[in-house]
Amino acid sequence: MSFVQDLALLATAWSHVFLAPYTKVEESFNLHAVHDVLMYGIGPDAVQNYDHKIFPGAVPRTFIGSVLLAWVSAPVIKIAAALELIDSKTDLQIIVRLVLATINAFGLILVRRAVSRWLGRLTGLLWTLLTCTQFHLPFWMGRTLPNMLALFPANVALSFLIPNSPARASPTQPRLLAAISLLVFTGVVFRSEVSLLLAPIAIHAMVLVVPPVRLIKTGIISATLSIGLTILVDSYFWGQYLLWPELYGVYFNVYQGKSSEWGVSPIHTYFTVHMPKLLLSSTFLAAIGFLADTRLDAPVVQALSFVMCLSFLGHKEWRFIIYVVPLLNVAAARGARALVSRPKGTLFGRLCFASFVMMLFANSLCALIYTYGSMENYPGGVSLARFNEYYKNVDNVHVHISNLAAQTGASLFLQTRSAPYHPSLPSPYSGLNWTYNKTEDLTTYSPSRFTHLIAEASEPVPWGWKKVDCVEGFDRWSLVSGVLLNPKKNVGTGDLGTLLRVPRQILTREMSDKLCILERS
Repeated sequence: MSFVQDLALLATAWSHVFLAPYTKVEESFNLHAVHDVLMYGIGPDAVQNYDHKIFPGAVPRTFIGSVLLAWVSAPVIKIAAALELIDSKTDLQIIVRLVLATINAFGLILVRRAVSRWLGRLTGLLWTLLTCTQFHLPFWMGRTLPNMLALFPANVALSFLIPNSPARASPTQPRLLAAISLLVFTGVVFRSEVSLLLAPIAIHAMVLVVPPVRLIKTGIISATLSIGLTILVDSYFWGQYLLWPELYGVYFNVYQGKSSEWGVSPIHTYFTVHMPKLLLSSTFLAAIGFLADTRLDAPVVQALSFVMCLSFLGHKEWRFIIYVVPLLNVAAARGARALVSRPKGTLFGRLCFASFVMMLFANSLCALIYTYGSMENYPGGVSLARFNEYYKNVDNVHVHISNLAAQTGASLFLQTRSAPYHPSLPSPYSGLNWTYNKTEDLTTYSPSRFTHLIAEASEPVPWGWKKVDCVEGFDRWSLVSGVLLNPKKNVGTGDLGTLLRVPRQILTREMSDKLCILERS
């Protein structure tokens, strides 16, 4: 049963990669950094060809996660190439995402096993069911957001924070120190907001388990080594002296308040919008678990304290609090156990069990709806993939990729007919001379040099161009009126119009053209 649960966590993560293989702009830095490490290597001359030299972004990001992900993916790519499973660079993107999903699934597996040891196998099973039927964590754990690169060390730290014995209410001192060291590393290198999760954990450890001097010493050593590592690596890749990307990000987003330019949300948004969306039915179950088992007091308070601290920042996104989802799912699994363990011979026990089954069903339905909509949310990736297929035998192609296309999936891995080519790929398309251009300001780059455009559908077709194809994208879910035909009320042979019509509301996706492929006429 333990192996089946681990496999379920992995399969859930993998399925989301295959269902939605393309990426968004917020994933692009790490994705393109992995692309460049795989294609060019990490030598001084190679770094000059990296994408971030042309499109550096608002703030620098660390290369540590991208380099490690590329190195772990490299042998997997070689094995896939030996098995003839790779046809183009697009397949490499899927492999990289599957590797990341596997790494993060392994982090969740460590948490699940820790939960089973501490709270029992049934609680571990319920934790798995709740995690697999949620949407955001499984869907995004295979995506190259900085938060998803930070998720693995954060989950390993969480597994250390869970006591390894049912008799213990808190972890041992060595496990606590290991968890704190990992959280310090994660906050320093990957995502600075993790330091706000570290604070309540450190305070709790200092009060109950770890002497303050030893805790401070561990924190200083971990921070010093982590700072040294990120400065060494990122100063090299960015070509800037003594660069600490996360400190720069804090200065830019928090001290200068630049993050507010992306929107400001009310102080209650994390608790009223983002956490219910992330947790789904675990929101209610975590409250039951918190009340049912005093051992969960510290973990739940630590998670909520972290969310409360982040609430004072104006700009809020669900991904900033993703690290507490596995932790709150522990409380939710304990609450679910309190429901399903009621005697089934009583009406109350049967109602409790049925309520949990309905919660799992509601989770799965929400995840299905979210996934179904998200699959159509990457028109840039779909349009570039179609473009590559339409003109696969055409030479001297120079295509301009619009801003919307670049933001919704047209990554470097999809530029399949231009260099660089990975050594594991089949022979490059001989005789083809393609250029993919992402120039944003076309006034400095003559449009007459393009042979094709992937342009926003909302813009009029320029004179001298013809529309080849358009790609739809997801707008919203809506309820529309429909009818249900009742075949049992057939009063006329073959006459469908005489069947009983029952009005109903149908949930449907609203789609519209987002991008069009244009060819010079």
